[in-house]
Amino acid sequence: MSYMENSTKVIKFTLLGLTNNPDLEVPLFITFTLIYLITLIGNLGMIVLIWLDSRLHTPMYLFLSNLSLADCVYSSAVTPKVMAGLLTGDKVISYGGCAAQMFFFVSFVCVDSFLLAAMAFDRHAAVCKPLHYATTMTASVCTYMVIGCYAWGFFVSAIHTGFTFSLSFCHSHVVHHFFCDIPSILDLSCSDIYMNEILLFILASFNSFFALIVILTSYAFIFIAILRMRSAEGRKKAFSTCASHLTAVTIFYGTVIFMYLQPSSSHSLDNDQMASVFYTIVVPMLNPVVYSLRNKEVHNAFKKAVERIETLFSS
Repeated sequence: MSYMENSTKVIKFTLLGLTNNPDLEVPLFITFTLIYLITLIGNLGMIVLIWLDSRLHTPMYLFLSNLSLADCVYSSAVTPKVMAGLLTGDKVISYGGCAAQMFFFVSFVCVDSFLLAAMAFDRHAAVCKPLHYATTMTASVCTYMVIGCYAWGFFVSAIHTGFTFSLSFCHSHVVHHFFCDIPSILDLSCSDIYMNEILLFILASFNSFFALIVILTSYAFIFIAILRMRSAEGRKKAFSTCASHLTAVTIFYGTVIFMYLQPSSSHSLDNDQMASVFYTIVVPMLNPVVYSLRNKEVHNAFKKAVERIETLFSS
């Protein structure tokens, strides 16, 4: 049997995890369980709320419901395995499981990224060109934008996953991370990964900067329109909404850029893991709060849903 045959006989990886300290495993497990439950309840609840209330059947909430779905999926691709590792100590993941985790995580992070851009474009159309909003953001346009986000996410992920798992692995099977992230898996390969790193940099740069350019350009025009508003209360409300959106965008893109667009020699395991915990586990929990729970329309829809439930049980 040749060396190459030996080097590619990988059936499992071992995730190093977040900590080797037994005293921290239970507190971390409890913390991540609570965060994950809040993530699922918040995002799935938002999807159901938007689906049930006809007043929320608008382009903005179409994008928001898909954002919630993407957050649920990419969080679920990582968090349950982290929780299982902390609870049982079993940090082994199969070769196929690692590939699947990478595929779904990368797919829905890309979907998330472009949905954020679509939401910013939608707000630009609503604030800056309100008279043309209905003809600009038609049902078909919004549907195509959502389909485009998913298609691009799956395409990018298929490229990354296919190229990564076509490599030979012979250095070690221990992944120095708590999930199968692309740079961590590339570090284990004994193949030439130069093209993989170039591909990762190009696609990550395009995904991040294209979406950011759309977001920042949209909000630049939005801010100009807000400054022209005569109502001080209207300006305050609009600025508050924009600040929340841009805060979430900064958190999401800041951690992604920190992780993927720095030279490999600059990576620090501790810093990488802290950033990864933030955008894989914490950010999906925050999005329902940032994008919807402070929204008056969502508040009204939630109250209406609660009233329906109370009426149902009291009858």
